[in-house]
Amino acid sequence: MSSSQQARAQASSITSGKTAPEAEAAPASQLRTLFDRPRLSPGQRRIAQYLIEHITEAAFLSITDLAERVGVSQPSVTRFAAAVGFSGYPALREKLQSIALGTLAGGPGATEENGSNELQAAVDAEMENLENLRRDFANPDQVIDIGRRLSLSTPLTVLGLRISVSLAEYFAYAARRIHPDVRLVTRGGSVAYDALLQSREAGGTWVLAFSMPRHAQETLTALRVARGAGLRVVLITDLALGAVADEADVVFATGTGSRLVFDSYAAPGVMAAALLQAMTDADPERTQARLEDYEQISEQHQFFLRD
Repeated sequence: MSSSQQARAQASSITSGKTAPEAEAAPASQLRTLFDRPRLSPGQRRIAQYLIEHITEAAFLSITDLAERVGVSQPSVTRFAAAVGFSGYPALREKLQSIALGTLAGGPGATEENGSNELQAAVDAEMENLENLRRDFANPDQVIDIGRRLSLSTPLTVLGLRISVSLAEYFAYAARRIHPDVRLVTRGGSVAYDALLQSREAGGTWVLAFSMPRHAQETLTALRVARGAGLRVVLITDLALGAVADEADVVFATGTGSRLVFDSYAAPGVMAAALLQAMTDADPERTQARLEDYEQISEQHQFFLRD
């Protein structure tokens, strides 16, 4: 096949269980795993998110200081420690300190003052986000499984509202090359409701949603509509905890670049590309046939400039 996409699809399929041993996961990934409890209250989720975002400082706070920083009571912190499997706050703090000290010693997520300018610092932050994602990919089983499920959903709905539109459009554009019925939803309100309900009535089973900060209320509402209609939701976002994540069946949490006035999305973009790769691997014969057909059409109508 002449398409470089077809060549990559054939040469770069995801494999499972054959990777070399990886170093310890990045701090944010360790904490998300530690705090992955479905019944955390909203107040407890606030505590968890604060710890994820401020691990190197928060790990050394007293219970009084942590409660004050988060805006909860001291008993709430104690209950949070118990909810995530510790005998009390001292035991939780000991665990947090071991993670934080690994970071400060130069482990995953460690930072260095090197005199870089603002733009270089933004790139450094995105490199850290990508390194965290790389560590999450040490076990690709979930990505492979979800790629297969998305491939089987016909139609497949892709949702992205407000700032998340660009990621949803990228995914939908590529997915249409390998999937027979991809429906893109980039408008909220009743337009989104109609599209989601029609997708379910047509036999769709999954929605892939993107939610980047600032998280839109209409995204939360749309996911509730999707779940209510019987659709299952895969969410690519920057937060593993919170109201939007609560409405998803599967959450892929990846960091976003926040050092500049407007956020950048290197890691979410790679996460989307990984799911696309998993979809191509799920049905290689369909992938090859559709890409070959598309190459013929694009050549016939001269869609692209010749290299």
